[in-house]
Amino acid sequence: MSKPAMAFAASMREESTTKLAKFFPNATPIRMPVRLTRVSSGSPPLLESTVIEFGTSHEVLFASALPLEFADKLRLQNADGSLDAEAWVVALQYNSGRTAVAARFTREIPNWIIKS
Repeated sequence: MSKPAMAFAASMREESTTKLAKFFPNATPIRMPVRLTRVSSGSPPLLESTVIEFGTSHEVLFASALPLEFADKLRLQNADGSLDAEAWVVALQYNSGRTAVAARFTREIPNWIIKS
């Protein structure tokens, strides 16, 4: 894929997440690469690398190509291990084959970088 095409794809992904962030007034823009795992009982987990684009003290917002649904349980891990948390999908916004996702942590994350 050429650089202009990659930049366009990244721009579309960020635009859809930005639109979803408007429903989370305390959301702060961040860029944290994470490994996303959809945890589902009875089926193999689905994995994807993505970037958390917005965060609050309780939620994260990111784009995903996985077939996610409301109330799916997710695991989010960053490379240095400072974030390893489970979250539930609380909002989805579909846009051109990508999905903007908001997920709420299942418990308070003491080392999470966003505090309100």
